[in-house]
Amino acid sequence: MRDSNLPEAELLKTVLQPLLEDFEYWFARSRTFLETERLSFLNKQEQSDLLTRVKVAADEVKAAKMLFTVAEGKVGIEMATLMPWHQLVTECWNVAMRFRSKQDVSHDHD
Repeated sequence: MRDSNLPEAELLKTVLQPLLEDFEYWFARSRTFLETERLSFLNKQEQSDLLTRVKVAADEVKAAKMLFTVAEGKVGIEMATLMPWHQLVTECWNVAMRFRSKQDVSHDHD
């Protein structure tokens, strides 16, 4: 008899594992960006707060990924957990795009 949970577990591994890896990647890039660049359109406290939120989310993703691995892909993650991560990644993308657009404008005037 076939294990009825297998397709669901395989689906979780196929979808959730790469998603967690994407979050890890984008949070690592965002952290580096926020630690190395001074963003003129955010005050220091706003930039520090964003960096703190990125660090916390990265730790949460790491913990979720470890749990997912230990459970051999047989546990999911609630959408209520994933959505704030997605929103934070989107916020970081927007900040990076804004930074780049300001860099392009300043280079146009050189």
